Amino acid sequence: MTVRIQERPFDLGVEVAALTVGRTDAGAIVTFSGVCRDRADSGAPLAALTLEHYPGMTEEELGRIETEARSRWSLSDVLVVHRVGRILPGEPIVLVVTLSAHRKAAFEAAEFLMDYLKTSAPFWKSEETADGSNWVAAKSSDDDAAERWKRD
Repeated sequence: MTVRIQERPFDLGVEVAALTVGRTDAGAIVTFSGVCRDRADSGAPLAALTLEHYPGMTEEELGRIETEARSRWSLSDVLVVHRVGRILPGEPIVLVVTLSAHRKAAFEAAEFLMDYLKTSAPFWKSEETADGSNWVAAKSSDDDAAERWKRD
């Protein structure tokens, strides 16, 4: 697995091409890319999103969850790229790519990883609007989505 935490934007096509070039072991390649919206959760126009993390701890946690994904599904490879710092509307925030011989494993593993990133990964998000900056609270809908993996 490759896990990268970075401030600079990434190019989805370049990342997927680099991960899959010459690969013949994966019949399924699933990608998820999250992009910064132009609206805050409150509905106000968003100037920027700022993501903070604890270097070292974040990578370790993402490595741990990758190990769990590999124990649940037969994966050929995984890539997680997550941005930190100030992110403008329209810029990419996160990329998850899962490779597997079969689509079901690739889809489920990608969804599992995203649910983890949304609910349990050590990132903190602040929205910047004309009214100032506000920390973003966890959403119960994200927690509900992640809860199903505890039952599976």
